[in-house]
Amino acid sequence: MSRPSAIATLLLLVCTSCSQKPAVKGPAKHYTLTGKVLSLNSKDRTASVNAAAIPDYMEAMTMSYPIASKSEFDSLRIGEQIQATVNAYDSGDYDLSAVKDLGKK
Repeated sequence: MSRPSAIATLLLLVCTSCSQKPAVKGPAKHYTLTGKVLSLNSKDRTASVNAAAIPDYMEAMTMSYPIASKSEFDSLRIGEQIQATVNAYDSGDYDLSAVKDLGKK
């Protein structure tokens, strides 16, 4: 393979991989989460939340959650008490949606 052909093939592969749609997460189970926002990571659009136990799903714990909506992420503030829906996908992915400030600090 000539050098120009190799470069063209490499560029085609790079362009193709960048244009792929994100993987479908599949069906989800939904759980109500309440907790306190401890930190925010705008690069990854995640929030570290100290959450209360969710019956039949998980114990109380602090963990980082991706926020599905950019506008909901942008409205979050460190220290606020929130209620949200945990979307637990069959793929093993999870995120938060329907995030609401409970107004308690």
